[in-house]
Amino acid sequence: MKKLGIGCGILVGVGIVLLIIVLGAAASYNRLVKLSQAVDNQWAQVQNVYQRRLDLIPNLVATVSGAANFEKSTLTEITQARASVGQLKLDPNSAPTDPAKLAEFEKAQGALSTALSRLLVVVERYPELRATENFRDLQAQLEGTENRIAVERARFNEAVRAYNTEIKSFPALLYAGLLGFREKPYFTAAAGAETPPKVQFDFGTHAPAQNQSQN
Repeated sequence: MKKLGIGCGILVGVGIVLLIIVLGAAASYNRLVKLSQAVDNQWAQVQNVYQRRLDLIPNLVATVSGAANFEKSTLTEITQARASVGQLKLDPNSAPTDPAKLAEFEKAQGALSTALSRLLVVVERYPELRATENFRDLQAQLEGTENRIAVERARFNEAVRAYNTEIKSFPALLYAGLLGFREKPYFTAAAGAETPPKVQFDFGTHAPAQNQSQN
């Protein structure tokens, strides 16, 4: 009887330990799901602000192309960069798990950012264009959008950091891979990426010295 009692006690102890493990695993799993959804939600916000920028470009190009003798090569560059971004095939509601896919997305968006910066530098040579209400409005919208892009990228990286930290922590590291939870890639921080491109102009003055130095 004494041995039977000891055996029952051991079984009860093992059962309690298993129950604790199961409950802990369930709680950890639920947290992983929540963190993964947070990454996807933030990815959707990133996509929204990039799409907002994409939507501004046709009006911007149409506005500046009306200026006499405006550099056509600059317009061609930005149009091609916009087309490249439009060809990207990424789920807007699910963050990419393949680093190569995110890198491709970043490369295309980076090329568009560069083209936009060049366009805005060229526009500085056209004071009449810069003074129009339509251009001023587009410039203000673009500036706000670039700021939002920087903010949403940072928030996305923070959501990914929290998720990746969780799947590497106990007890999630024991089963995360088996349940399909994989590490997610971050946006890379290229030089100057923490500062949005400046699209503000001094509408009251020219900047001939700066422009000549860049030509």
